Amino acid sequence: MLMLGIDPGLQCTGWGVVRLDANKLTHIAHGQLRTTQGRSDAERLNEIHDGLAEVIATHQPDASAIEAIFVAKGALSAIKLGMARGVAMQTCADAGLPMAEIAARQVKKAVTGTGTADKNQIQAMIARLLNITPKGADAADALAIAIAAANSGGAASASKSVRGRIRTGVGLEAAIAAAFEKDTSGGPR
Repeated sequence: MLMLGIDPGLQCTGWGVVRLDANKLTHIAHGQLRTTQGRSDAERLNEIHDGLAEVIATHQPDASAIEAIFVAKGALSAIKLGMARGVAMQTCADAGLPMAEIAARQVKKAVTGTGTADKNQIQAMIARLLNITPKGADAADALAIAIAAANSGGAASASKSVRGRIRTGVGLEAAIAAAFEKDTSGGPR
C-alpha cells in the first residue's frame, strides 16, 4: 500500500509517500511545497493544489492522510491553515484518493511511542524508521502522518478497494523493531 501523508500550511505544505507491505516500511519520496511570499492567498492555495496534484500523478498513492483539524495559535492562523487543509483534501478527492484524518497526538504516538513528542523527536524517528534525512520538519511530519495512517488502516474505512491491502499494526511494529536493530547492530543509518 502506498500512503500519501500531508502536513498542510499556507506557507509550506509537507508531503511524504511511504509503502507498507507486510512487515516492511519503505520510504518512497517526500518534500515541501513552499508557496511564494507576497502572492495572494488564492494564488498560494493554487500553488499547493498544483504541487500536490503533481506529487499524486508522479507517485500514484493508494490513499492519503492529513492531520485532523486542531485549534491554532490565533484565528487568522486557524483560517489560513484551514484553507491549505481544504485545498489539500480537495486535491486528493479530485484524484479519487481516500482520505484519513488523524489527530496529531495519534500521529506522534504511532511514530515515537508518545503523544507528546516534539518536532525534533519526530524527525529523529522518521530518520531512523526510513533510513533517510527528512527535508524539513513539515516533510517529516507528513511522513509521520503517512506512517500512522498506513499502520492504523485509517483510509481503509474510506474505501473498500483499499481496505484489503492495509495491514494494521504488524507492519509498523516490525519496521520499528528492524530500525532499532540496525541502530544497535551498527548497521547503516
